[in-house]
Amino acid sequence: MYGSLIRVKEIINDLNPSEKKIANYILTNPKEISDLSIKDLADKSNSSQSAVVRLCKILGYKGYKEFRITIAKDTVTVNKDEDMYTDINPQDSIDTIIKNISYNNKKSIDNTMEVLSKKSLEEAIRVISKADKIDFYGVGASYIVALDAFQKFTRINKNVRATSDTHLQMEFASNLKKDDVAVAISYSGETRDTFESIEVAKNAGATTISVTKFGSNSISNLCDINLFVLSPEITFRSGAMSSRIAQLNVIDILFTSVAGCMFEDVKEFLENTRMSTRMKRIR
Repeated sequence: MYGSLIRVKEIINDLNPSEKKIANYILTNPKEISDLSIKDLADKSNSSQSAVVRLCKILGYKGYKEFRITIAKDTVTVNKDEDMYTDINPQDSIDTIIKNISYNNKKSIDNTMEVLSKKSLEEAIRVISKADKIDFYGVGASYIVALDAFQKFTRINKNVRATSDTHLQMEFASNLKKDDVAVAISYSGETRDTFESIEVAKNAGATTISVTKFGSNSISNLCDINLFVLSPEITFRSGAMSSRIAQLNVIDILFTSVAGCMFEDVKEFLENTRMSTRMKRIR
């Protein structure tokens, strides 16, 4: 599905009835949108022009004109039949599984690039670079992402913590202070344990960053800086596969950017960790 339409699909359940009617019309008739004025779209969806404007703002566009241009580009350059996330079927051959999983993972990264705010990313890099202490919170598949972040930032000698013990996460969070950073990782943005930990961290005075799905959710609404990913969950994928890949990609971007802007300070640490791990190789 086109990136602009995935944005619509991701937030549709959070919209009010008037906005939802517009969203449903857009999803059903994507190729018509580029030819419709804002009044036409409001009339055809039995809604209002003000609701169209609100929806465009919620989607992250400056207005209807920008949204319509994006839809037009998507529908011209992308073949809809070839641009769908693919669910897994028990009867799939190994060749089909290889193709579908690889495609879904690549598509999640492509779509995340469309919603990842450069401004928010720059702010996250700035506060992480200067932080005295950095906590990463996540449970389940998102804890794997938090652990990856822990491993990466440890390489440049940042004071970083990550644990799967949610009670310990709360203890970590309660002792943070103004110059510290806490990062909440949850695709849904509604994971209770992660929400509670980041809430404690915010109340303690830390700068809070979210890595969640695009749109309004409890964790992103709470945090100071939001880094959105875009990877619709498909029924069979209870293990949150491609969303995890999108989150890992964001962590890679953060780490590389922080290490790059601090390179003179961290190059010795990078070399030290490289040399120490080489001793663990067989040859």
